Amino acid sequence: MRIVRPTTGRHHSSTRTPNAAGAAIAAALMVFASAAPAAAAEFVMKFGTATMNEGQHQFLKFYKEAVEKASGGRIEVQIYPNSQLGPIPREIEGVQLGSIQGYIGPADFFVGIDPRFGVFSAPMVFRDEANAAATVQDPAVQKAMFALVAPKRMVGIATLGLGASDYGARKPILRLADFAGKKLRINGTELERQKMAKLGATGIGMPLSEVVPALDQGTIDGTISGISVFVAFKMNDLLKTITVTNDTFINSIAVVSKPWLDKLPPDLQKVVIDGGAVDAKTQQWEFDFSKKLVADWTTLGGTVHTLPADDLAKMKTLLGPVPDQATKNQPAVHDMLEMVRAAAAKH
Repeated sequence: MRIVRPTTGRHHSSTRTPNAAGAAIAAALMVFASAAPAAAAEFVMKFGTATMNEGQHQFLKFYKEAVEKASGGRIEVQIYPNSQLGPIPREIEGVQLGSIQGYIGPADFFVGIDPRFGVFSAPMVFRDEANAAATVQDPAVQKAMFALVAPKRMVGIATLGLGASDYGARKPILRLADFAGKKLRINGTELERQKMAKLGATGIGMPLSEVVPALDQGTIDGTISGISVFVAFKMNDLLKTITVTNDTFINSIAVVSKPWLDKLPPDLQKVVIDGGAVDAKTQQWEFDFSKKLVADWTTLGGTVHTLPADDLAKMKTLLGPVPDQATKNQPAVHDMLEMVRAAAAKH
């Protein structure tokens, strides 16, 4: 809105001095200016994720701060956690179409884009949380992940390790034998299905937004998730015990929409892509955050259980062959698995 300033002249109210009149006008203009809305950004970027109050959500917060600052306010980043933009498959489709400008989520949800993403849910590949994070942020691995989304109208900008994938079930899993007969929600990859079969369970592919209703209705007996998800969604109402095995780790990728990115001027395209560099900052935040999650779950009334050593040894024997067995008839997927293994061994 254009502010029309009063003209100046020699005539003033008989009850005010010239200085008083000028001060009154200046004060009025300051009030008017403070009440006026800030200038709208040139571009709005809707960035979604299925989780909340954990590493992926924190990535969005750091990213918003970095991009809005670097763009001088020309880009407004709007954050949508907790599947506010729809179930995970719809968010990924939205990014491809350009109706959603960004998304971050576990890499194995991208198997519909390319089956090679499934290797990031392979059991017995990563030693621990730090090893998984270092592997997915290895330049060669990250470049390969970004190359998989490029033909699908998406641009990869960041990768993130989110810790171990733990097990929660309404009837707690306290021994390896307790997996038998259970229907457990998985992200939906063939590697996960074969892993569940080896444990005597059935893997049910399902977006995160559907987990709590499915547990409540008895459609599934339990779920595989990071402990941060159990805490954030307060699943203690349905699941009292989280079982830790450290056989599989959750690895995430952030993507932005290529159709939308192409509409930006070159300088802002660079800002959007370079903003992904906050993944290093987010990773350190995630490491610190994960240290307090057991205490958070306990505060909610839950317990954390680790399988006995003999059961963990049996699990390693059972699951060790799964990655090769699941990928032996898919050369491209197996090659990706070998590359990821090599990077994990290096780190």
